[in-house]
Amino acid sequence: MASRLRKVRRLRGSRTHGWGQVAQHRRTGAKGGSGMAGLHKHKWSYTVKYDPDHFGSNKWHPPNQVTTARWINLYQLDNLAQLGEQIDLVSMGYDKLLGQGSVHKALKVKARRASSSAIEKIKAAGGSIEVLEVAEVKEKASPEKKGKEPTKKPVKK
Repeated sequence: MASRLRKVRRLRGSRTHGWGQVAQHRRTGAKGGSGMAGLHKHKWSYTVKYDPDHFGSNKWHPPNQVTTARWINLYQLDNLAQLGEQIDLVSMGYDKLLGQGSVHKALKVKARRASSSAIEKIKAAGGSIEVLEVAEVKEKASPEKKGKEPTKKPVKK
């Protein structure tokens, strides 16, 4: 359409361009609500395109979660054992010793944390391990019944 034929050319200078006296078509009423209103309704296409993770779970994490930044496996200790029989993984910057592989020598290992299989394999090879942070071993307990037990009704014959 030619710009000279557009309605806006005819309405130049009229201040409201045909939308009434008190500033209609200017404020938040034209936006479909304030803030994030309407994201499940008339602004759904905006939600899908620009904010797809707005609805759903809040990705809650356990409060005492321990993150392991650096770890090492048992099979990698053989390379470190060439330096000596004592290996200090804490000073090397490792957080946890994992149990993958096997140990061929009796080693003295100092670690911040270690898995139970790694501890067993080192002791089976005749070595010793010093663990600074011992994790609590959770025993499998029988599930406790909550609430009252249902009462058996006598069966009429």
